[in-house]
Amino acid sequence: MSAPHRRPAPAPSLYAYARSLRDATPGSPPPRGGLPLPGTARPAYGEGARPPYKKAREIVTGLLHAGLAEPDADRAAAETERALVATRVREQLVLPTAAALVPADPPAARALARRLVRAGTTVHGVAAGLGLLTRLGTPEDVPYLRTLGWLEGVHRYAVDALVPLDRPAAALLWLTHQAGNASRPLVEALTARDSAAVRERLLGLAGDDRSMGPDEARRVAEAAGLADLLDRSPDDTALLGQALRLLARTVTQGDHGAEILDHADGPALYGTVAARARLLPPDPGHQARLVTLAQELHSGAAHLLDWPPGRRETVLAHLLDAVRPPAEAGRRADWIRRTAGHLHALGPALAPEPAPASAPRLRIEVAVADPAGPTAVETRILVDGRPILPLAFPQGRGDTPERLIDSGALRAGDEPRPVRLGVTSCAEACCGALYATVRREGPHVVWDGWRRPGRPPELPAYRFDADAYDAEIARAEHDHAWTWPARHTARLITAGLRDRPGILTRWGLRQGWISTYFRDPDTTVVTFTGPPPDGAGEPRQFLWHLPDDGSPPGERAADALRRMSETDPRTLAARP
Repeated sequence: MSAPHRRPAPAPSLYAYARSLRDATPGSPPPRGGLPLPGTARPAYGEGARPPYKKAREIVTGLLHAGLAEPDADRAAAETERALVATRVREQLVLPTAAALVPADPPAARALARRLVRAGTTVHGVAAGLGLLTRLGTPEDVPYLRTLGWLEGVHRYAVDALVPLDRPAAALLWLTHQAGNASRPLVEALTARDSAAVRERLLGLAGDDRSMGPDEARRVAEAAGLADLLDRSPDDTALLGQALRLLARTVTQGDHGAEILDHADGPALYGTVAARARLLPPDPGHQARLVTLAQELHSGAAHLLDWPPGRRETVLAHLLDAVRPPAEAGRRADWIRRTAGHLHALGPALAPEPAPASAPRLRIEVAVADPAGPTAVETRILVDGRPILPLAFPQGRGDTPERLIDSGALRAGDEPRPVRLGVTSCAEACCGALYATVRREGPHVVWDGWRRPGRPPELPAYRFDADAYDAEIARAEHDHAWTWPARHTARLITAGLRDRPGILTRWGLRQGWISTYFRDPDTTVVTFTGPPPDGAGEPRQFLWHLPDDGSPPGERAADALRRMSETDPRTLAARP
């Protein structure tokens, strides 16, 4: 007698699967990258093309609307998941498409989302539910999202859904799978909810400022509840020093934008660190980080945090009052003295901002980063005291002063022209830039025609008083206070070649960039393009290196211009 035919057991939901794995190792985090998915979670597609991006988004949107029209949530979830898999749409498109949906019936959409999250058997189905919950989730959903975060390929979607519901949980999940090995002991302590170990692991993080990116630093502070830890330990100067380090890394512009703008406890942590800053030992590292926080609070993205009236100015004053300029020499010590002195001299920046005048006020500043790392230099545009780049284009940083100020790009003429104000760290061709059209219109200078990638031009047209505008441009063009000898030399050489272009053209050469290296700020680099000295071969770039020899920048620049006018610059560039 043959055995009775048995139907295959249904695939377990991904949530049930993840819960069983989690319960097998209580109190421990999953491995970095997540645990492997069951074989049924990603059906084999076989041969055939997948829909292109725009069409795929339309397909997913249509299927979700169809699911919302089905009154039975169980049936709707099952049919939606089955249809999503059958479309051959890439799973990476499902969550952002679902997250962008604005349902007419939020309770029905929430019911569908929860059914997909808790009973879905494929990544497509679960991603659709997680996407809907990024807009519709409640605290009830947090345990399910955290559990699904154990799985490979699903954890990134779970992080997105957790962010609006539980920032510390989202940060811990991100650290579990994305952070480097140095943060793993902290992840383990947080998962085990061992408060003593959390403090110990926080203090054990590497002391090198550049070993941790801004995104990781922000999430470490959020996952650990650093602001609350400081409140509970008012005399813990070691913890205060680590909080200062993490906050200083968070405010540093990263590859993915201004992380401080996403810091849930940013104002609280800023305020606590500033209020206790005088308790810290006066070593150069602490002093440089305090100056970094002050500079970013004045003209960077931290200015745009949700500060109560007058609070930002108070915090900024506390930071500057705690800075004790070092007595020793050196570029970092010079930067601390110069930057702190500049912020002190501004004076009105520490007072509550007055109501805007009839015409907005323009201020152009140059921000130089802590020389302990790669020397980043950017131009910052403030309108009525507020920096516009992190507001309009937070993924970018201001263009260099050589490109934006020294070139005369910001000068306004009768003919409208686009001006690039900021660009991403990768390249404009990769992730875009921020442009404004600048023109003179009677007694005003107008900035409008904003262009930036990924979002509509929501900025207003700014109409500046033309006389005040011209005065500010002139002041910025003659401001050398922010610079250092090698960079100052580069600016003077550039100005000399601009006034005397024949110095290079007489040799058949075209000027290139003239500045300092990102990682070697004490060497002036002059570049130019032209044929090899013997005239044979294609044009190429030549680099002439001028290490800082201690002589005044004006003398070095004049000597460099003289030598290029008397000697073929290609022979200078060939020298070590």
